[in-house]
Amino acid sequence: MTLHSLPLFVRLAGRPVILLGEGEAADAKRRLLERAGAVIVGEEAAAALAIVALEDQADALAAVARLKARGVLVNAVDRPEHCDFTTPAIVDRAPVLVAIGTGGVSAGLAAALRQRLEALLPTGLGRLADGLHAARGTLRQRYLDGGTRRRAIGAALAAGGPLDPLAEAPDVARWLAADASPVGGHVRIVLTSADPDELTLRQARALANADRVLHHPGVPTAILDRARADAVRAAWPGGGETDGLTVEVEMA
Repeated sequence: MTLHSLPLFVRLAGRPVILLGEGEAADAKRRLLERAGAVIVGEEAAAALAIVALEDQADALAAVARLKARGVLVNAVDRPEHCDFTTPAIVDRAPVLVAIGTGGVSAGLAAALRQRLEALLPTGLGRLADGLHAARGTLRQRYLDGGTRRRAIGAALAAGGPLDPLAEAPDVARWLAADASPVGGHVRIVLTSADPDELTLRQARALANADRVLHHPGVPTAILDRARADAVRAAWPGGGETDGLTVEVEMA
């Protein structure tokens, strides 16, 4: 499945961003930009990003055209078809940021999902991220191979694991002291349904940690998308049954 947008986190502290418009929509964007540390400037200033929050349709589209002609990436408020980028709903557990986007088609849905995630994600989630950051040197020494290191961390962070992000106060130092061995090798998954919501926990974990995914043609894209976005996906060597629901995941 093709992504309609590539989510990116852009550091805006001290950088100019053009903001055009007045009123509620423009004020909301201004608060967001100020929170990110951006320097808000007018249309004639040099900047890589711009937000157009003009209410008049003709004025807004004219401004969008002028800015795009200069190579500026534009967010046109309430006009998703003219947007080069959109601004997501945000859950802040610094340094963890969760961004929810709908490509600009439903800000209400993004806001509703944000509210659900606010209740789900522990307030101390950022401390877990800081703990993993502080342990980078130890992790590199213990797991020399990058793939092995990633899988060890992934196994620890999985549901029920020693660093489960939704558990109470996961302890990175305690996990490192336990010296758990990472999972590797191959796992073959025989699906009983084409519905990704019916994946077992084991199947979902295997897909999430896979470096390479081999699959029969009958496996739907929605299930393959549960693997990492950068994991290699390939058809089963030598073909095979056209309606098979078998997946083999490889953790190198």
